[in-house]
Amino acid sequence: MPETHLAHIDLLVLVAYLAAVIGFGWWFARGSSDADDFMSASRSLPGWAVGLSMFGSFVSSISFLANPGKSYAGNWNAFAFSLSMPIAAAVAVRWFVPFFRHSGELSAYEHLEHRFGLWARSYAVLCFLLTQSARMGTVVFLLGLAVRPLTGWPIWSVVLITGALMTAYTMAGGIKAVIWLGVLQSAVLVAGTATCLLAVIGKTPGGVREIIDLGVANNKFSFGSFGLSLTEPTFWVIFAYGMAMNLGNFGTDQGFIQRFITARSDREAAKSIWITAALFLPTSAVFFFIGTALFAYYGAHPTLVAGIEKADEIFPHFIATELPVGVAGLVVAAIFAASMDSNLNSMATLTLCDLYKRYWRPDAGDRESMRVLRAATLFWGVTGTSIGLAMIGVKQVLDTWWILAGIFSGGVLGLVLLGMLTRASNAAAALATSVGVIVVFWMSLEPLLKLFEIEIPQRLRNPLDANLTIVVGTLTIFLVGLLASRFLGRGQVRQPEL
Repeated sequence: MPETHLAHIDLLVLVAYLAAVIGFGWWFARGSSDADDFMSASRSLPGWAVGLSMFGSFVSSISFLANPGKSYAGNWNAFAFSLSMPIAAAVAVRWFVPFFRHSGELSAYEHLEHRFGLWARSYAVLCFLLTQSARMGTVVFLLGLAVRPLTGWPIWSVVLITGALMTAYTMAGGIKAVIWLGVLQSAVLVAGTATCLLAVIGKTPGGVREIIDLGVANNKFSFGSFGLSLTEPTFWVIFAYGMAMNLGNFGTDQGFIQRFITARSDREAAKSIWITAALFLPTSAVFFFIGTALFAYYGAHPTLVAGIEKADEIFPHFIATELPVGVAGLVVAAIFAASMDSNLNSMATLTLCDLYKRYWRPDAGDRESMRVLRAATLFWGVTGTSIGLAMIGVKQVLDTWWILAGIFSGGVLGLVLLGMLTRASNAAAALATSVGVIVVFWMSLEPLLKLFEIEIPQRLRNPLDANLTIVVGTLTIFLVGLLASRFLGRGQVRQPEL
């Protein structure tokens, strides 16, 4: 992508936003007086703030930059993922919110020990910590990759700045800082997205009508095939993938579960879920529409994209070259906002509750717990930032992340559903999880080996579309566990308190 640096005033806007992040973290540090407040805000936060924070967590820099690129180069097929959100939200409000809020536990995985034993809890915790470390590294690296041509800053400096800020505000203010900064980040993200939408519409000859006409004529608004094939990314395949991922977010992700636990009541927690879904769906549509609008705009001005080879580079190029001075800085700040949502507090919470107290010091006092929480936040922040730095120069980073995330997510979601909805025993759950992980690994084997340019025999290849990996993994664990419980005995299901 050509170097198209922002004007000095845009860089000042960006630096002012980053300074505000630091200020927010230290402001909320005054209220984190004990470990419970650091991890759960004493369950005192309003639902609207929690909802905005979760919305900001759903929209990462990957979505901000990749979705316009997808619709620019292709169509709206990937939007089927977003359409699953309202259904996942309804399931979360009906079952997940009461289950986790009434358990009295801050860890999303402690109930797995009650249900299946310590191995299940430790397995889920390990999956979350590894996945989130990799996610943080991937997000800050991709952020550096995206804004380097805009700011002129080296990738390593963007990774270090972003990682350091995320670590600092989380260490200082705990979950309160994470949620209230998430409110600020959501506001900046929405403002930046709306600004880009209005700008591209205003610059396209004929405006919205021309964008729609060209989009329809070139099949840009298509959701893809509605056929029943499982070997290609049809609408139904992407929709099923979205259902599994979004249910996993609300039902197995410590970051989301811990946030709706901070709400002051069940009603406020449910409101936070609905706010997240209500904002995510239209925002996602706007990202896809921006990509279609960019197709129309640059179709009328093809010389303006000379030298651009990748679709993901189109949106950053538009931001740097077409937005007014000052406005571009706001939009780049929005990209930073989409990247700086932190799960470090959730990782620190699991380190204290599921590792330190469970294995080492179960009677640790409040002062000792606070030291562990802050030390764990620093450790995971340094780990995630180091992974981001290690990714510099590595090819196909995003593909690797998607493969590994699918392996971990598929295993944990299936196990949680097995525990909540069936009477499967410890032995049945262990067998089902082992089979599920093997199935997911086999389904991921071909794309994983392709990263190392290794081909596998045709007979060993997964015939299904890659997006079905988490779906098949989840169903495998659930169904094998259900079947195995007939032969290996049954346990006691822990029903949500409704």
